[in-house]
Amino acid sequence: MDSNVIPHPSTNHGDDDAHAYPVPADIEAEQLVLGAVMHYPQAHADAALILDRTDFLREAHRLIWDTVTHLIETGAGVHPVAVRAHIEKIKQLRQVDGGILIQRLGADTITPGMVGHFAQIVADRAHERRYDEHASELKGAIARQASADELEKIVAQFQQRETLRANTGHGPAHLVSSILDWDVFFATDFGNIAMLPGRLMAPGQQITIVGDGKAGKSLFCQEWMWRMATGRPFLDDAPGVPVRILYLDAENGQEQVQERFYSFGAGPGRMGDLRYASFPPLRPLDTAGGGADLMALIKATGAELVVIDTVSRFISGPENDADTWLNLYRHTLLAMKRDRVASVRLDHFGKDGERGARGSSAKNQDVDHVWTLSSQGGGILSLRRTHTRTGIGPDEFTVRRDARRDGDNWVPGATKHVVMTYEHVEQNLPGSVEWLIMQLDGANVPLDAGNRVVRAALATLKISAGNNKIAEAVAARKARTGMTSSNVSADVSADRSEGRFPETFPGTDPGTGETAGQTFPGTPPETSGTPPVPYPSPSRREGVGEHPEHAGSESPLCTICGQSLHGYRSDRGYDTCLSCDPTTGSHPNTGAE
Repeated sequence: MDSNVIPHPSTNHGDDDAHAYPVPADIEAEQLVLGAVMHYPQAHADAALILDRTDFLREAHRLIWDTVTHLIETGAGVHPVAVRAHIEKIKQLRQVDGGILIQRLGADTITPGMVGHFAQIVADRAHERRYDEHASELKGAIARQASADELEKIVAQFQQRETLRANTGHGPAHLVSSILDWDVFFATDFGNIAMLPGRLMAPGQQITIVGDGKAGKSLFCQEWMWRMATGRPFLDDAPGVPVRILYLDAENGQEQVQERFYSFGAGPGRMGDLRYASFPPLRPLDTAGGGADLMALIKATGAELVVIDTVSRFISGPENDADTWLNLYRHTLLAMKRDRVASVRLDHFGKDGERGARGSSAKNQDVDHVWTLSSQGGGILSLRRTHTRTGIGPDEFTVRRDARRDGDNWVPGATKHVVMTYEHVEQNLPGSVEWLIMQLDGANVPLDAGNRVVRAALATLKISAGNNKIAEAVAARKARTGMTSSNVSADVSADRSEGRFPETFPGTDPGTGETAGQTFPGTPPETSGTPPVPYPSPSRREGVGEHPEHAGSESPLCTICGQSLHGYRSDRGYDTCLSCDPTTGSHPNTGAE
């Protein structure tokens, strides 16, 4: 019989079990590992990260492994001769054929670099063997007519043992591997660490992105991860080497995810190293089982960075309980950090957005950076770092979110987040003429609306602005239709299909009326056209936030000739001077507007 085939004892006397069947094992792989560890301490350390003594099938092999472990722990040199001497000293030489087995394995050895491969084979066969033994135990229980509760208890005990193995490591190398090698440590230039694309974090770091439900955190992170996984630039950063990403999503339906990725320019053959788990059946990550599940998934995908969207969907404890977040770190994040696996956690603001994420403050104690993402209106986002452990990288970004529709579909590659330049920021600052125009467009105010209608629309939107800026906005909007006078048909409206900030974004349903006025993907605003940010004070934004009694400090302009309006033409709200208004019907009482 082949040395790798071990007869399995039958646990049932039925016809199907009349013949012995092989137990999962690879004796040759076990012997190659033992031959190497008897010569090289580093080979033992590498193998100990993968297997332990119970993974060896034969008692003789376990004895040799235990002996090598003892010699290393006591500081003695390792060599086949030393192994034989110790086994002889404890009077166990007969278990290794009087020393012949040690001599044979020591002569047929492999290089230390190959040990990991064969150790993994041994561990895999041992894993199969444990499941095989578990199946035999269940068959035996069924044969003696065990109850359903007894069977469930057998299964639960087996799962508990496997979880314990996954979380406790293997042998002394698992414990001593965390001790710093001072030469390597001081030779590492930690100040010269390259940031990941986007400059929001460095490799191996753990960050949180916090925002309200209308900020579009998932859309932002989905594009970021896709670009990172394909080696593309993000937020005007230079392209880099593709990063292996594992995205855990318990928030977004697959139809939304597909629509969004198409709008980024992604698609079949263009996903790079992005692995996307949609509503994964992981156990809660603040439990030992959940941590084991995620580490197994990380191992299977080779992930270098994991996204958890949204973190509250992956825990079982109360958000306000500090123990929930301490358990999340203990069972999941600690193992990831030890293995240099980075993480991005998406989280929601609490009731008071200025106080950060909802729930216990303990959730921010283990992360390297906390970023807050908030909408500034008009497709403008503020990305600000509120907490940092390292201080590496920039602290704030002003981001513009672009997207464009073509009929019922989103234009591929048109949805993106870009860092705004100084000029862009100035043009879109709340209170600027450009910003006022965007608010009027977002509220569907007709392009031909005059000063009176625009002023009323801004009042409805709770936006105050000086007369000069209102006149500039009115003139600019009318110029978009090629008008030369204010006598324009009232049913002419803006064509917004090609605007920078469409009413809906990838992942929303354009066929309903609930998405009108949206300024980001996925969620309608609470009040259409209402800016979600505080209004600037008069000291910081000219003409904005003025007290009503000061609103007239700027003389309004005639929308036809551009000259200042005075007297009753200004006081009574006319938008043209008398010379330009003999027949247009723009008097407030005519109703032309």
